[in-house]
Amino acid sequence: MAHLHTVAIVQGRMSSSRLPGKVLLDIAGGPMLARVVERARRSRTLDLVAVATTNDPSDDPVEAFCRARDYPVFRGDMLDVLDRFYQAARRFEAETVVRITGDCPAIDPALIDETVALINEYFDFVCNRLPPPWARTFPIGLDVEVCTFAALERAWKEADQKFQREHVMPYFYEGIPPEALAPGSAQISQAISPRGFRVALLHHQPDYGSLRWTVDTPEDLELMRRVFSHFGRDDFSWQDVLALQQREPGLFAVNAAVVHKTAFDVDERQKKDSD
Repeated sequence: MAHLHTVAIVQGRMSSSRLPGKVLLDIAGGPMLARVVERARRSRTLDLVAVATTNDPSDDPVEAFCRARDYPVFRGDMLDVLDRFYQAARRFEAETVVRITGDCPAIDPALIDETVALINEYFDFVCNRLPPPWARTFPIGLDVEVCTFAALERAWKEADQKFQREHVMPYFYEGIPPEALAPGSAQISQAISPRGFRVALLHHQPDYGSLRWTVDTPEDLELMRRVFSHFGRDDFSWQDVLALQQREPGLFAVNAAVVHKTAFDVDERQKKDSD
């Protein structure tokens, strides 16, 4: 295989706890996973966009879909997502690893580029959002996390908590005081974690972190169906979605009551394993 520098790995499985089968559910004529992959492929900084699903039989349809679309696909552990990411990054020979989740159909290629550009300068891990109690100023559903392969390998070797394995990236920023990465006058905040990782968080002003454009529930899915149907295409920008929400807020009220997960939530199946 030819050497690849920057690889986006899209995380997705059929056995989502809140909306089973969501990655292949239709959004205005295209499965959600296809929406994510095709939009990510428009990024200018990515050499490859691959899908990482699980080796559980329930994800056979995900592999079949990817192969039918000629999307590179890797299958790994269902609950140890950090291992799945690491093994996929090895398979696709990534130097820089970009994490995108399969439930973000509005993912923005220009925002991917903006985030990836930071990693080459100085940092081990950069992102455009962090879960509570850290900061988020971009809408939920535009989430981009980027790390070096060397940092990912260290996390893979050292992380031993279930939430660290399930959420892939907390090992990099755990222990950093939230105020150290809080939005300020600068577009980028940075800190060194207690484990020595150089971390940067990209901010947006004004703060749109309360907006929810991800898909975890039937209400979220309905919202994204409305958004894609409105535009009638899939190459709209996140700013286009923002303008639509500001112009037609009632369109977006459908998922207003949904509560977002934190970095420390653990899948119920993980909890059962520890009983």
